[in-house]
Amino acid sequence: MNRFLPSSRCLLLCVLLALPGLRSGYAQQTNDGSIYSRFGLGELRTFYSSQIQAMGGGGTGFPSFNAMNPSFNAMNLSNPASWGAQVLTRVSGGLFYENIQATDASDARSRLASGTFNGVHISFPLKSQTLGVGLAFVPFSRVSYRVAVEGTLPATDGLEEVPYVVNYKGNGGLQQIVGGFGWQINNHIAAGAAAHFIFGILEERRETRFASGAYQRADVANATRLAGITGTGGVLIRLPGVFRRQDALSVGLALTLPATLTGTRVRTLETSVEADTLGGELSGKVHLPYGLGFGVAYRPDLRWTFIADARYEPWSTFESDFTFPGYTPGGHSLQDRLRLSAGIEFLPAGRDLLASYFRRTAYRIGFYVDRSYASPLPEETIRTFALTGGLSLPTLNAGTRIDLNVELGTRGTTERGLIRDRFIRIGVNLNLGELWFVKRKLG
Repeated sequence: MNRFLPSSRCLLLCVLLALPGLRSGYAQQTNDGSIYSRFGLGELRTFYSSQIQAMGGGGTGFPSFNAMNPSFNAMNLSNPASWGAQVLTRVSGGLFYENIQATDASDARSRLASGTFNGVHISFPLKSQTLGVGLAFVPFSRVSYRVAVEGTLPATDGLEEVPYVVNYKGNGGLQQIVGGFGWQINNHIAAGAAAHFIFGILEERRETRFASGAYQRADVANATRLAGITGTGGVLIRLPGVFRRQDALSVGLALTLPATLTGTRVRTLETSVEADTLGGELSGKVHLPYGLGFGVAYRPDLRWTFIADARYEPWSTFESDFTFPGYTPGGHSLQDRLRLSAGIEFLPAGRDLLASYFRRTAYRIGFYVDRSYASPLPEETIRTFALTGGLSLPTLNAGTRIDLNVELGTRGTTERGLIRDRFIRIGVNLNLGELWFVKRKLG
């Protein structure tokens, strides 16, 4: 007889019903994101788990499934090698709210706010603590910006000067569906592999408005549809009792293979009179670079966890048949990306499930530094510095937690006519874990 708890059934139904809406929502953004999402393929998004996100967003060496620690409660998407040591079936998903204050060199400021989803993760064991499966639907990049540039047409042929405004807008992004396996080979070594199907639409639009009726409005729009497949392989080495009897050190390595996305671009021109497609549909390819992640995690006891992570992606090797803001084939290229992060989790109660509520709450803090792969100027590097933190709240179900995350950071600079972003992100995530499909013994 199978055991399938009602709470799990309700959550899974909600997740499945939400997927179509989440997917379509990315094609209908409100343009309330960072101006830096305009460049390249958009702002790259990484969400490996809500636990890892509050600890700096790394996690390549983090063994997210640990029966001895109740706060290890979500699938770690950064390294499929960690998926093998599963006991419970887990479903996790969440949303986040982002508020951005953009400042230019003249100290002019604007505020933008938006909300979107972090992702949906599903994982379950094929053989408890030996072989596990991981599935996820998560964003890869996000394009969401709007900026206005004012100017004036000079007076000619007896006509006065005519002010105009050019509005640049972008929305959309790339998503990815991830699926793979993890194998806990023995108590010390684990390996895993996952496939990534990347797809989505990048939309950019330029709207020109004149103050005089003698000039027609002119809007030019590009819609680029891309899709392709890549893969990630990883290893995770656990070394218990390295410094103390009950401690645990783990080291992880994950390699994401280069990918080729095939795509089409449609360019349209809209005027006050009509809309027309310019040059028909263009076909081309986009070549993404590999990604290499390395991480270390150390747990001196069941209360403390420390992680540190580094990820490198050589985007200077990026090639595309299409032109993107910040990239021109044979001209302006992208830059290599480097992301460094570290974090701490403190669970006062350790494994004591009968301790008080606040002692069973996990407290997390971290930071990261991200050198962006795209920039408005070839010789200028855009960097992001951020602090992260969060709480993991226990529920009546020992395998289920509610995570509250916060991220405070700054990106870019006001020098050389650029924009500096100050942002805050607040996330809410539900991580559910239960035993599913367990046969009851009769007799």
